[in-house]
Amino acid sequence: MKICHACEKELKLNLPIGRSEVCPYCSADLHCCLNCTFYDTGYYNSCRETQAERVVDKGKSNFCDYFLFRDTPGLMASPSVKEKWASLFKK
Repeated sequence: MKICHACEKELKLNLPIGRSEVCPYCSADLHCCLNCTFYDTGYYNSCRETQAERVVDKGKSNFCDYFLFRDTPGLMASPSVKEKWASLFKK
C-alpha cells in the first residue's frame, strides 16, 4: 500500500514511479523525499541512505537514485517529536 505524503490517500501505482509523476488526488510530486523509505528527520540531511546527495526541498520531485516509495503513512501522519515534547510540559 502506497500513501501520498500530502493528502495521505492510498495510491495504486505501477512501480517504479517516474520523477515527474504526481498524485492523482492532490497533484503533489510522488518521487520526493517525503514519500521515500529512507526519509527520516533524525538523520543528517533527513535521509538514512548515507550515499544519497543532499536534497533541499524534501517535498519536490528529485533525481535521487536511492528513492524507494514507502509502504507506511510515514512521519507526516503522526505528531512530531517536537509536538510530543511540548505536550509533556503544558500546564
